[in-house]
This record gives sequence, structure tokens and C-alpha cells, in this order.
Amino acid sequence: MTSREGSVFSWCAILPFTFMACAFLLTSGCGGGGSSASSGTGGGGGTNPPPSTAKEWTWVSGSSTANQPGVYGTKGVASASNAPGSRSDAVAWTDSSGNFWLYGGYGYGAPNTGEGGLDDLWEFDTTIKQWTWMNGSGVPFSSMFGSAAYGTEGIASATNTPGARDSAVSWTDSSGNLWLFGGLPANGGDLNDLWEFSPATKQWTWEGGYPDPGVPGVYGTQGVASASNIPGPRGGAIAWTDSSGNFWLFGGSEGASVLITQGGFLNDLWKFNPATKQWTWVSGSSATDQPGVYGTLGVASAGNVPGSREGAVSWTDSNGNLWLFGGLEGVFSGSGRVPALNDLWEFNPSTNEWSWVGESSAANQPGNYGAKGVASASNAPGARSGAVSWTDSSGNLWLYGGVGLDSTGTYGDLSDLWEFNTSTKQWTWGGGSNTANQPGVYGTMGSPAASNVPGARDSAVSWTDKNGNFWLFGGSGSVGFFNDLWSYQP
Repeated sequence: MTSREGSVFSWCAILPFTFMACAFLLTSGCGGGGSSASSGTGGGGGTNPPPSTAKEWTWVSGSSTANQPGVYGTKGVASASNAPGSRSDAVAWTDSSGNFWLYGGYGYGAPNTGEGGLDDLWEFDTTIKQWTWMNGSGVPFSSMFGSAAYGTEGIASATNTPGARDSAVSWTDSSGNLWLFGGLPANGGDLNDLWEFSPATKQWTWEGGYPDPGVPGVYGTQGVASASNIPGPRGGAIAWTDSSGNFWLFGGSEGASVLITQGGFLNDLWKFNPATKQWTWVSGSSATDQPGVYGTLGVASAGNVPGSREGAVSWTDSNGNLWLFGGLEGVFSGSGRVPALNDLWEFNPSTNEWSWVGESSAANQPGNYGAKGVASASNAPGARSGAVSWTDSSGNLWLYGGVGLDSTGTYGDLSDLWEFNTSTKQWTWGGGSNTANQPGVYGTMGSPAASNVPGARDSAVSWTDKNGNFWLFGGSGSVGFFNDLWSYQP
């Protein structure tokens, strides 16, 4: 079971009226990413691939076969044979040197250890194209126990660790430190703990929130920062960093607990100032399962707000505005599954106002692909959750995959690539298939090709390197979990 399924399950168990929706997701919601017919397998990427040709994917490392254990090597030592195990719902960062970091998720650790929640931390050097196991364990943790060690709040220590978890969110601050919030721990429940990792000292610091799952948030007064404020526990939220270096957090889902009598989906928006280490509740509701207030298309308003959801995607554009697309809606429609969305929103941090920019306010819309490579006002990605995103050097927004509806309205894992021009407000279908559940085409490791495509998947992670190339790792599909690493030059 993928962690996104686990996230849905965490509240399915306590919301009987949504049982049919949950049953659909647990059985069908991650259909899709097949393995390639190419011969490449193995853990690491033994080559230094040339830069990708524009509009072409390059398979860089990892396996073309699902459910691979990790190749850990020696902690702290890079190797061409190293590779994280197959997983979904990990968290990712890019540090100030342009290297990629990967933490946790749900999937496979070292060989012969099974699957479960992961607490391993990896660094990928984009120059030498090699992985290094930096921290944590190579052993997945079951639901019976976790692996967190909090230490003293605010004090870094070599023994501190957030523990095994998936569906957390992450940011990178102006000093290149990595931050992590919440998620679903291996021992159950939802968390709202905040962590900071220093790549220089290789140490974690517990910066706030609670070590125990299911402790309610403290909202305080909307618009007023406070040292006592803290968002509630959740998984499947989305995050941004604005042009001033503030962190932003939106939505997600929280499960019921001893202290939270009924879980559900969230639409609260929070800002965190890493200098003052204080949270501000900015907009949305402190209650769960709230409908959206769309207002007039393209018109910002203080009354507008996206509805409750988890598994959306996010971007920050070149003007520092925050963008949101899709996700699973927190209002059950009785349609046999949790409704998926394809609405597009923009948030201006200067005015604290949302604008509904495009696509439908109704759930479960199929994709309208148009002609590949041609922008059109009528084009739109189908409703989905668990996609990945990038922003290019021109400020355009890019989207890949997820689980949702294709051009025919079929629900499954997707492999489509989309570009949104923030000036023209038009989508372009840039590659991949317009039908769900397509296998990947891996080609030759290290060699870009127009025919290459990562294949259908959801709950992967993404990065952008210093040269503006996009990177994609892992995720889940109908055949299991992936550990393949891809690059794409827009």
C-alpha cells in the first residue's frame, strides 16, 4: 500500500460515510506506472550522462524495474553503485550548492528488509551524478514502532532524527538548511513537528510542534504571528517558499486521534518566518472539509479560498506568487471515490489574496489535451493528485503525472507533461501520454531520446538544478514503487 493510500486510509477508518471512496482509492488509486522493456536494471547510475537535449528525458540512475531495495554503500561516501530504494511520498530539497536531498517516504530500504516507513537521508551530487547515504537507517519501520529521536527542542544533535515518515513537506532556507514538517509516521497518526537539517554539520534540530501524533494545532488570531501558533497534524499538504524567504503551508489531511475527534481534509494557509520561528495563520478555515470560495475567474478577493484538499501541487513563480493545482477534494460527493480536482489558483503574498485562475470548480474533470506542443485556452490537465511540479527560468509552471483522469475520463496513474504560461494563462501538453496507466520507455541509461518517458506514476519527488533542468525520482504505480531518477531539459 502506498503512503498516499495510507494517508487516505488514516481518515477513512474514522469517517464511515466515505468508506466507498476510500475503497476505490485503496484498490485503484495507484494504477499505472509500468516497467520498461529496456534491459537496464541495477541500483546506481554508472555513467556521467551528457546534458539532456531540450524537450527530452534522460534516465540517469536507478532501476527500470519496480520494488527495488536500496544500495546504501558506506554512510557519507558517494558511489556510482549507490541508489535509494524504491519509494513514494518522500520529501526533497535542493541545497545552496545545487545538490539534491531525499528523505524518507514509504517503500524499500536495504535488501531483504521488506517495505515500510523510511527514515534514510540521501544526497545526490549533480556534478558527479552519484548518490550518498548521509543519515538514518536502511531498515524500513513497520506500524508497530518508529525511529524518531527528538532530543531537546532547538538543540542540534548527531543523535536526533525525525524518524520514519511519509507525506511530509519541505523547504530550503536562505542559508541552505533543509526544513521538514509533519507527515505520517511509521507508528501511525499524523504529525505537526518541525525539523531543521544543516548540511554543514549533518545534524537535525527539532524546532517545534509535538513528538506525539494527533495533537491539535494552535491557530491563534488570523493574520497575527505568535510563538504559540502551530499548524495541526497532517499529511499530503503542499508548501512554497516566497521571495522574502518565508515558508508557506497549505491543506493536507488529518486523521482522527484521541484529541481530534474527527479527521478530514484541510484548507488552512500558514506562513512561517524562519528568522523569528513563528507561524501565522493567514487564510482558510480551522475546520475540516470546507468547500472552496471561487469568486470571479481571474479576480483576486479577500473572500476567495481553495477548498479543502490533499495531494495538490505547488509552484512559486518568478514574481514570488504562489500557485496551486488540483488535489483530492475534502467534500465527499457520493461518486464512489474521493473527488479529484483540476482547479488552478494563484496567491499573492503581498495582498494575502487568492485568485481562481483557471480550469473547473467541479470535481472529476477529464483532461483536454489538444495538440501536443500547441498552447490553447481550451487545454487543461485532468483532475489529479500526487503530481510533481517545476518552475522554469521563464517563470512558466510545469506539471507531470499523478493519479487522476485522462482524456477519456479513465481514472489511473498518468504520465503526461504539461506547461502553463503565467502570462497567457494557457496550458500546453508537452509530452507523455493522454491515456492513463502507460509504462515507461527508458532507452539507454545516460542517453536522452525523444521517445523516453518516465511512465505513469504518482507521489514522486522533483528538483530543479542550477542549469534549469528538471529532475524526477521514484513514486508509485500499479506495479509497485520506483527508484528511477530522470532529468529533463525544458
